[in-house]
Amino acid sequence: MTSYAMDPVDAAWYHMDGPENLAMVTSVLLTKTPLNFNRVRAIYRERLPQFERFHQRVVESGFPLPTPHWEDVPHFDMDQHLHHVALPAPHDQTALRAFVTDIASTPLDHQQPLWQVHVVDQVEGGSAVVMRFHHCLADGTAMLNVMQKLFDPAPGARRPEAAALVQATAPLGFLDKAALVVSGAGMLIVEMLKWPDPQSPLKGEFGMRKHVAWSNPVPIKDVKAIGVQHGAKANDVLVAAMTGALRAYLKRRGVDVNHTTVRAMVPVDLRPPERQGRMGNEFGLVILELAVTKSRAAQRLALTKERMDALKRSTEPLAMRVLLDIFGRTPKAVEDIANQIFGSKTSLVMTNVAGPRSALYLAGVAIHRMLFWVPHPGRQLGMGISIMSYRGEATLAVIADARLVPDPETITAGFNREFASMLRSLKPQAAKPALRKSVRLRA
Repeated sequence: MTSYAMDPVDAAWYHMDGPENLAMVTSVLLTKTPLNFNRVRAIYRERLPQFERFHQRVVESGFPLPTPHWEDVPHFDMDQHLHHVALPAPHDQTALRAFVTDIASTPLDHQQPLWQVHVVDQVEGGSAVVMRFHHCLADGTAMLNVMQKLFDPAPGARRPEAAALVQATAPLGFLDKAALVVSGAGMLIVEMLKWPDPQSPLKGEFGMRKHVAWSNPVPIKDVKAIGVQHGAKANDVLVAAMTGALRAYLKRRGVDVNHTTVRAMVPVDLRPPERQGRMGNEFGLVILELAVTKSRAAQRLALTKERMDALKRSTEPLAMRVLLDIFGRTPKAVEDIANQIFGSKTSLVMTNVAGPRSALYLAGVAIHRMLFWVPHPGRQLGMGISIMSYRGEATLAVIADARLVPDPETITAGFNREFASMLRSLKPQAAKPALRKSVRLRA
């Protein structure tokens, strides 16, 4: 039986599961036309096996300290991972949210490959595809490559190359990398000397159940128009709108938002060109202090841009990438201590993934919307916030511990209100100019 050691960074993510908090990504694709399950199953059976991790399970082996290994599953049956269900009445967004909440709250079977797909019928006249996978399989960039192999750019027209979706990163020489790691390590020490984020509705004891929510989509052209007026990038605008929604939510929950800190752990893509198209995790992490203390939207956007610009120049992500490599080579108990230290400094995980600009097709049916939920692993981070763009629109999705945040739909609705307010404040001449491409913070 084929077995080989897991990459240390992937092993770090495998061990990052908490007792009630799973390092699992959940995504949803929505179609307006019903999908044919047999056609979807045929496509997955044909195209997914080229990615070997989808037919491998994780086993712990080795002496004296067992470490995670990938092992081929004997007599692998993909039908154990593909499920066909119908959404209960009234077949609307509320019913879908309840279904995804149940899925996101259920552990995967560790005796099997760590992924699962549900094709859901009767979703507002169309279908949904709900996929779960453990973060040790892949990061967001790698899953974009998988997605491009599974889906087509037009009905019946397969795309020959998966790597076109992702943005290449220039390789670093050893001396350059060593210098950056030293520099980044210094920044990490500064971060670790900061006071922990205070207790809030976003931090506390977890239960098994999660709650999910997602916003209405916002047009990227409007996001860029707001950015032009303020000299900001699209990412800055989306993060600032999310920050405004969090400020309003925390204020309603009794937090003194004018005198608090809310920090987010943010992934930064570090995948080098030679690893494009490969599975696994190739990103670092930075800590972003959200501008929740600012009462006006323009102030939040200005401070968000300032802090995001500083992170783009930071060498901290590479140092964190090295630390993940180190933690992945240690026993889980050691990694848990490190996670507790880092987790105390932040309140949530936040990520932004730029998906395809044009529509993709599954089994001949156009995919109308894409959204996903990033995990918030460990024992202290109570919320994960994800922003994904697709077909010229961006959607914000929230997953949170049900005990801490029983109403994440309040945050997503707040995001839409905040964005609408920012859009109304636009000056007429700021409506059209486009911004140059920005560096993306993402998983």
